[in-house]
Amino acid sequence: QVRLAESGGGSVPAGDSLRLSCQASGRTYALAWFRQAPGKGRDFIAAVTWNGEVTYYAESEKDRFTIARDANNNILYLQMINVKPEDTAVYFCAARRYDGFDLKTMTSADDFQYWGQGTQVTVST
Repeated sequence: QVRLAESGGGSVPAGDSLRLSCQASGRTYALAWFRQAPGKGRDFIAAVTWNGEVTYYAESEKDRFTIARDANNNILYLQMINVKPEDTAVYFCAARRYDGFDLKTMTSADDFQYWGQGTQVTVST
């Protein structure tokens, strides 16, 4: 069974850096980060395959956010720099169980079968 647990969220001032973590267990094909701002849908941020061979990002935040994976400990990271108030959201770790022909097109929440509980990030002005 796949289990995901996010951590590292909190309240930070605009312009700061923040690193989120996701402890994963179980077999997965790909891991991803999503976020959901108040009153908004759940938006894709970035994803990486279990072996780190394929990485892809949403266009909106690719210049400020970096996804990485600690293969030895099965931990997924999201490094955020120059955070902005509009980054305020609940950040979720997600996992896709199965392979696909075009992985980089899988940016919908429906493309991922397993989810963590989320970690709150609040960016103040």
